[in-house]
Amino acid sequence: MQTDILQDTPDTAVATTMAAAVLIAPKQVEIQEVALPEPTATQVRIKLEGCGLCASNIPVWEGRDWFTYPVSAGNPGHEGWGVIDAVGEDVKDLKVGDRVAALSYNSYAAYDVAEATSVVKLPESLAGKPFPGEPLGCAMNIFKRSDIKAGQTVAILGIGFLGALLVQLAKEAGARVIAISQRPFSLDIATKCGADETIAMNDHYQIIEQVKELTGGVFCDRVIECTGKEWPLNLAGELCKERGKLIIAGFHQDGMRQVNIQLWNWRGLDVINAHERDPQMYLDGIKEAVDAVESGRLKPEILYTHTFPLENMEEAFHALTNRPDGFMKALVTM
Repeated sequence: MQTDILQDTPDTAVATTMAAAVLIAPKQVEIQEVALPEPTATQVRIKLEGCGLCASNIPVWEGRDWFTYPVSAGNPGHEGWGVIDAVGEDVKDLKVGDRVAALSYNSYAAYDVAEATSVVKLPESLAGKPFPGEPLGCAMNIFKRSDIKAGQTVAILGIGFLGALLVQLAKEAGARVIAISQRPFSLDIATKCGADETIAMNDHYQIIEQVKELTGGVFCDRVIECTGKEWPLNLAGELCKERGKLIIAGFHQDGMRQVNIQLWNWRGLDVINAHERDPQMYLDGIKEAVDAVESGRLKPEILYTHTFPLENMEEAFHALTNRPDGFMKALVTM
């Protein structure tokens, strides 16, 4: 769907609307023509090249009692990147034509606006490459909180996009990495990302015995739980050595958890909730991700497995929810 143009003269043509995905009800999305957003004095407008799909979108796609519909146009897209095409009058350090990643929240659309303080410039070396900044920055922040060092043994539970990035970062830091996941494809990806050992996430006690054997009965210095589910969270505690660190990276968004505090206490574990909520920390993570991708420490390209044009947004949501064989990360392109 094309952006509308006022047909006054070629010199005065001004875009007034844009295409955006609108969730009108659970599991119902329409591509609508909506008003083109205008940046405030402190904002920039970004002509989006693409936006990543995040698993945190699944509840609003499926529907929950606390959501109201329709949601705002372009929401909940928050992994957008593109080129600035308008700047507010108070913006000094960004200009039209800058290619950026942004923390903005309506990026399933042709354009989105963001505070200038929530934008990270992308270097020329990344020209033409997708850059969903928010999840890449999230991986950097979780890695930093994990305090991984050379020679440690690190188990990562759940090899989706985030888990695979953490495999790369942990291996690059010199750790021995054990990847644990359900899907055979994800274990293959973990191996490509550098995992030393892979274990199918099936039987709870069998996994414990396998890790015990691999570590000479000591278990792991660091265990990163990326699934957001209760069972793997409890399994993660079992795989931590005494005085090890359990890092909760999965997004636990569907209610209370029962965990084995007795075990955590007995082993003297440090339990770290690694999701950042401070916007500045998000921005710092994205900046570090730019450096990591530029230097080759982080190689996300092999993880972008599915791409959908904006008009196929419904298909994209179905892929995100159902995770067909070979699925790792989906991108919506504009």
